[in-house]
Amino acid sequence: MDNSLLVSLSHQLAAYRSMDVIANNIANASTPGFKRESAKFEEYITYVRPSETQTGPQALSFVKDAGAVRDLGQGELNSTGATLDFAINGKGFFAVQTPAGIRYTRDGHFSLNQDGQLVTSDGYAVQGDGGAITITPDDGNVSVGADGTISSIINGAANQIAKLQVVTFPDERAMIKQGANLYSTTQAARPSTESTVAQRMLEGSNVKPVIEISHMVEVMRAYEMTATMTNSQEQLMRQAIDKLGSMPN
Repeated sequence: MDNSLLVSLSHQLAAYRSMDVIANNIANASTPGFKRESAKFEEYITYVRPSETQTGPQALSFVKDAGAVRDLGQGELNSTGATLDFAINGKGFFAVQTPAGIRYTRDGHFSLNQDGQLVTSDGYAVQGDGGAITITPDDGNVSVGADGTISSIINGAANQIAKLQVVTFPDERAMIKQGANLYSTTQAARPSTESTVAQRMLEGSNVKPVIEISHMVEVMRAYEMTATMTNSQEQLMRQAIDKLGSMPN
C-alpha cells in the first residue's frame, strides 16, 4: 500500500478511536460518579529508505493511539433523598468486594440485600474498615457522618455501626477501568484525608454533553476530510495504473 494511504489510514483510525471515547462519555452522562475521558495520541515517525524514493530519505508521520486520559474533576452533587445514597466530595473511592477481588467506585447508589449487607446496584458488598457492612432492622434510622461513619439512631441516641472505607491512591489516573463503573489498581490504598461523605446525595458524572457533542462534530469533520483525501489518492493511483497499462510495450 502507498505510504500516503497508510498515513491517512492512521489518521482515520485515530478519529474512529476519538469517536468511540466521546460516545462512551455521552452514554454515561447520567451514570453516578462517572469520569469522562479523552483519547490521547502520539506522533510516530518512520523513515523511507533512500532506495525507495527519488528525492532521498523521507520522514513519514503516523498517528499512534496512546490510550485515554481520565478527567478526575468533581461531579455535581445531587440530592436524592434516599437514605443509602452517598456521595464523595473530594478525592477518593468507595471499596467494594467483587468475585474478582476488591474494586473501587465513585458510584454511591447503595441498598441492602436480603442479608442486610450494604451493596452496590450490582450486588457487590460495600466495604467498611472492618469488611462488609451489615445494617439490621433493629438499627432503626441510619445516618452517615462526613467522615463516613455510619450510625443508627435509636431513641435519639447514636450508635456506630461501621465506617465506610473511602480510599485514595498515589496516581488515580493509572487505575484500570473494569466495567460497571468499577476500577482496579495494584497501588496501595490509603485512607482519604481530602474528602467528605454526603448522605442522601449522589455525585453526577463530570460529562458535559453539549461539549462532547461539539467535540464529536469536530472529529467527524476531521474524519471526513481525511477520507476525502484518501479517496483522492486512491483515484490518482488508479489513473496512474490505467495509464501504465495502456502504454505500448
